[in-house]
Amino acid sequence: MKKIIFIIVVFSNFWPAFSYNKDTTYWSPEFSMAFELPGQTVISHNGKYIAYVVREALTEGEKSEYLNHIWLAATDGSFNYQYTQGDKSCSSPQFSPDGEFLSFTSSRDDTSQIYIMRILGGEAEKISDAENGVESYKWSADSKKIAFTMTDPETEKEKTEKEEKRDIIFTDKNFKNNHIYTLDLEKSECGKRNTIQITSGEFSVNGFDWSPDGASIVFSHQPEPTINSGFIESDISIVASDSGAIVSLIKRPGVDSNPKFSPNGKVIAYESNGGKPEAVGLTDIWTVSANGGKTLSLQETPNRDANLIGWSPDAKSIYVSEAIGTSSHLLSLEVKGESISIVSLGNIVYSERSTKTLSNSLGTRSRFSISSKVDAAAFIYEDTETLPQVFYSNTFPFNQKQISQLNENVELPDMAKTELISWKSSDGLEIEGLLTYPMNYKEGEKYPVILNVDGGPGGVYQQSFTGKPSIYLLQYFAENGYAIIRPNPRGSTGYGKEFRYANVRDWGYGDYEDLLSGVNAVIEMGIADEDQQYLMGWSYGGYMTGFMVTKTDRFNAASMGAGLPNLVSMTTTTDIPEYLVAHMGGKEFWEDYEAYEKHSAIYRIKNVKTPTQVIHGQNDFRIPFTQGQEFYVALKRLGVPTEMIVLPRTPHGPREPKLQMAVSPLILDWFRRYGEIQP
Repeated sequence: MKKIIFIIVVFSNFWPAFSYNKDTTYWSPEFSMAFELPGQTVISHNGKYIAYVVREALTEGEKSEYLNHIWLAATDGSFNYQYTQGDKSCSSPQFSPDGEFLSFTSSRDDTSQIYIMRILGGEAEKISDAENGVESYKWSADSKKIAFTMTDPETEKEKTEKEEKRDIIFTDKNFKNNHIYTLDLEKSECGKRNTIQITSGEFSVNGFDWSPDGASIVFSHQPEPTINSGFIESDISIVASDSGAIVSLIKRPGVDSNPKFSPNGKVIAYESNGGKPEAVGLTDIWTVSANGGKTLSLQETPNRDANLIGWSPDAKSIYVSEAIGTSSHLLSLEVKGESISIVSLGNIVYSERSTKTLSNSLGTRSRFSISSKVDAAAFIYEDTETLPQVFYSNTFPFNQKQISQLNENVELPDMAKTELISWKSSDGLEIEGLLTYPMNYKEGEKYPVILNVDGGPGGVYQQSFTGKPSIYLLQYFAENGYAIIRPNPRGSTGYGKEFRYANVRDWGYGDYEDLLSGVNAVIEMGIADEDQQYLMGWSYGGYMTGFMVTKTDRFNAASMGAGLPNLVSMTTTTDIPEYLVAHMGGKEFWEDYEAYEKHSAIYRIKNVKTPTQVIHGQNDFRIPFTQGQEFYVALKRLGVPTEMIVLPRTPHGPREPKLQMAVSPLILDWFRRYGEIQP
């Protein structure tokens, strides 16, 4: 008879028992967390230097945070060293076009400000004094100015109301927008740098670029600064860099964003939905004259989810990156022509940009950086068994050279093998996935298998390093004897628009078949034990976990992370309702209640027999905490074995290292409790 367990855990009162020392040779959560990992990269305009950000986890004593610092390297290999120091993070490095300075942002004085330091070293100087801190920034081509965005500060009235505890909040009113300011590098006679506000009004800037002559700034903007607004509307305008009238360049339905001037300043390239909202996720590259007028769409990329990086120095092509299958690549699009070239090589991960997803609604920016004056690029390279490192290459021909030497003194334990496999779903659709074998796998033996469902649904599992810290520690599970299958079902990015849109109004059905057929494929390979099957996933993966246990009892146990079992209540509480409604075919739940109910696990909850763990962030606004609570309470009242784990201070996924590395051991413990229960 199945044992019933009801537990709700708040992390402030609980901590998994870890034992770790730096000489350990196994894939403990702490071992994965100890890596120094590269993030942002930027190459100098002349291609001689690369700056990159390195992240490390601080977990000693009361600390549980990440510290970022900037490293500087020469592309000829003559030097590579840590450039910034201290206990405050530094990020967003940029080279001045004249090659004299490296700038960065840091919160050394509580708010994020811009600092500059000579490339050859010296003392960092804070040059901005933005009241609300700098959001993003960019040098002018003559290196005499920097433009930056800042969120509107509080008015004096608002400050007084806050001090007097009269600061009532009116939802969806009095937005604090992002606007553009310019900062002179040269000090005035009184020793201060002049700062002026360039844009103002009832819109929020989400991207901008200087003209090569420094006379104007092109920018994209949305009606309000909410994440949801960014899904459906963004236009492009231009303004003189010394302020003045704002002139509209692109104003139409849908999202037009991330504008970039051509080297001669005559043309602007930008990302676009093509004139209509595409909240599911669709981005092509378009161009328009800097004087406005007719817009032109360039050739469609394979995935139609292009991330615009910049122009080639000769202005004949535009560089973009996007997911292609289980890899990410740098592509070159001809401006006058129809040619598309894949610049980078191999089945590896060059960047981390994904389409819009529940997990990451705006995607992450590419970690490629293109030189403005020479054909050269800096980027991050990794594969399933290779730690991420910074690399340099010419763009044509591509001949990558390793720049960073991070973790070179770390001896990696033996790694469980990961390979790309494919199978046919129930309707014949070809599906790919990544299979990680259990450690010390022996052919002919069968092992418990974990189905790990990705977020999204527009996410994708790529061939990235399987020992990195994450919510789901792959090598940790493999070392404990589990095979892990990570399918890319319909709805995933990297396989083209048609595949990505294939689960619109089909959540929990076609993708369900794709996922189960992947587990069946691993069973048929003779690797997985059909009596030992487990299920876990976060965000959309959490949605699928909850939905799948209402349709099958084949899994011994399941773990639902930040899941959304009720699409009706989710639509009216999430911060991205447009994304959800788009996947339901564009109709609100009061217009098509049957569809929302059909795709909601909560309305099928009485079918659940699988012991199901629920994990959720306390401060999650993407998938509100109450979504996990609904599922947990319903399971408890049904008498289904369950527990709920609440991650304090956590938005849509753990941000603190200690909380992040605690999740996998809790899931493993849950799976082990039901390891002998037959489905």
